[in-house]
Amino acid sequence: MASPRRPRVARLVLLVLPSVVTLAALSVTVAVAMAVQERTIRESTAERVMGVARSLADLADVRATLATVTDAGSIDDLADAGDLAAATAQLQPIAELVAESAGVYYVVITDDEGVRITHPLATERGVQVETTNSSVLLGETFLGTERGASGPSLRAKVPVRTSDGTVVGMVAVGVLESSIAADRDAALAALLPWGIGALVVASLASSALTASVERRFRRADAALAENAQMRRTTAALREQAHEFGTRLHVIHGLVSHGDTSAALGYIEEVTPVSTSESGRDGSPIAAATMHAVRAELLDLGAQAEFDFTLDGDLDDGAVSVVTNLCRNSGEAGATRVRCVLREADGSLLGTVDDNGPGIDPKVAGRIFGQGFSTKDDPTGFGRGYGLDTVRRTVASRGGTIEVGASALGGARFAFEMERM
Repeated sequence: MASPRRPRVARLVLLVLPSVVTLAALSVTVAVAMAVQERTIRESTAERVMGVARSLADLADVRATLATVTDAGSIDDLADAGDLAAATAQLQPIAELVAESAGVYYVVITDDEGVRITHPLATERGVQVETTNSSVLLGETFLGTERGASGPSLRAKVPVRTSDGTVVGMVAVGVLESSIAADRDAALAALLPWGIGALVVASLASSALTASVERRFRRADAALAENAQMRRTTAALREQAHEFGTRLHVIHGLVSHGDTSAALGYIEEVTPVSTSESGRDGSPIAAATMHAVRAELLDLGAQAEFDFTLDGDLDDGAVSVVTNLCRNSGEAGATRVRCVLREADGSLLGTVDDNGPGIDPKVAGRIFGQGFSTKDDPTGFGRGYGLDTVRRTVASRGGTIEVGASALGGARFAFEMERM
């Protein structure tokens, strides 16, 4: 049997799942948008610094000025700021103008040994560049992030060549990583209103979906409640049919013995009707009950034995207890059923023994529950109502009933209840 907790957990998951999926999808979308935006900014910055560096390297004034300072120093005796002062005077204004118009942090132009001719900081002019130089001065280009005097920056370095292809210097153009991060943050701030708007729309859609699912759950709950009520009603009708069959057997026994007045009295007891006749002397209902039980057990292939010692006749409750216990033994497979009934101090004391298969101790505590049965149900209408009826009848009259092993080899039911 499934735990009642599982449907509740499954229902909670179904209600929460749309919101979780929506928020997860939105989070992934925002994360992807942020990554794309950052990559786009970085790629755009890289293209910009490389384009500015190449343009300057191809500029005739830059090429001509660098050609004039190739002899200002050597690899063993680097030029200084004084040696390069004339070139700086010509190229620094160009570098500053290009840097401002292109939106880059610095434009550095060096001689053929990598000594800075231009730089935003005057103290850095006449100083050799610390980072990648040799490969660029040999004719290669460079694009990447390096840490220089101004901090980490995304930079492009392009060699400057004369008309015959000789490398006479290089141009380095860079944008600080902090500046790229600021551009990224600004772009993400522009995306924020769209993200909030998407979150609101997604939340509304998720709420609508959750409300729709909840309405479906409520309709399902109502249908389940209605089905449960129908099952309870059906069970009650089955129980009534079971009792009605028992009473018909008793009436049949009375009528077959010619005890018409006793049969009418019994009918009046279970269903009051208007009559002027009185019951016969003796115990006609008890006799009819024994007759009815014998007939029913014979159909089941069992013999019934009775030992009644009573001061009066049986009432409807006692008839129900005796017939249901005897019938239960016959249906369980017993071939011999013995019923003993005594009356003492206003109470009925009874036992029903049989030679059937007995009661499995594992199910002994459940056999009096409604709908419980160890027997097959060929009718398809349900079993397990007889012993439940016995239990409720005995309990309603302040009594008790116990089940155990019988001397006949099968089961023994012993009960005690008030006399009516």
